[in-house]
Amino acid sequence: MRFTIVTPSFRGGQWLPLCIASVADQSVDHEHIVQDACSDDGTRDWLPRDPRVVAVIEKDQGMYDAVNRGWSRATGEVLSYLNSDEQYLPEALRAVEEYFTRHPEVDVAFGDVVVVDPAGQYLCERRALCPHVPHTLVSNNLSFLTAAAFVRRRVVAEMGFRFDPAWRDAGDADWAIRLARAGVRMGLLRQFTSVFTDTGANMNLGANAAREKQALFARAPWWARRFRGAVVAHYRLRRLLAGHYFPRPHTYAIYTRARPEVRTVFHVDRPTWRWPRQSSR
Repeated sequence: MRFTIVTPSFRGGQWLPLCIASVADQSVDHEHIVQDACSDDGTRDWLPRDPRVVAVIEKDQGMYDAVNRGWSRATGEVLSYLNSDEQYLPEALRAVEEYFTRHPEVDVAFGDVVVVDPAGQYLCERRALCPHVPHTLVSNNLSFLTAAAFVRRRVVAEMGFRFDPAWRDAGDADWAIRLARAGVRMGLLRQFTSVFTDTGANMNLGANAAREKQALFARAPWWARRFRGAVVAHYRLRRLLAGHYFPRPHTYAIYTRARPEVRTVFHVDRPTWRWPRQSSR
């Protein structure tokens, strides 16, 4: 089973080497396409010479357009996208391969994510649930992180579920809604596969993101808007029943800016599901 990982890149040079390293040491057949939008931070000086990636440097219409462009070049059977400030954990793609082999009926699989600060220190964790349309529309919250979303090629190439580049910040929510409405078969790995770095520059908190979230809210059924509290409560009940509020100690190993050449192991003695300063996520 071959994987294609696409990384949309623009001025992410301080994080991109760590992302690339985390993909390069995966023990499965894979290609890593980096779609760089003509970064002016020095990325173009070294990226084309990195033998671990397929470097494509061209202008695009934003992150989601870059992902679409990368996926259009894909040769893999399983597609994913990993932002430059995200990483895969050791043997993550092997776990995904085994999951898809065991579950041939599943077209999209979601793993769990460790959230870290810029130094790689643990902040919290986000365990995935399959998306429900009403919750995704009204909650301002996804039930998964795209760093741990894995898609069979046929979902994109045959079913046409590409990202809509008209969205600048909420394209992943729009994508999830379209998948759920179409009845695309989704499943949960129920293990950590990925790492999200909270760099403090989260587009999800910007003005445009707020406008797009309001646009999603306006598309929701009247009853979901009227009873938003109940929709969110239902989501939290699903998390409770899935054990998300009772995390257990664990370890993770990632590349850091302090030690970019080797994974550093971090021990989590007091795990939490609460995202610091962003408890609504």
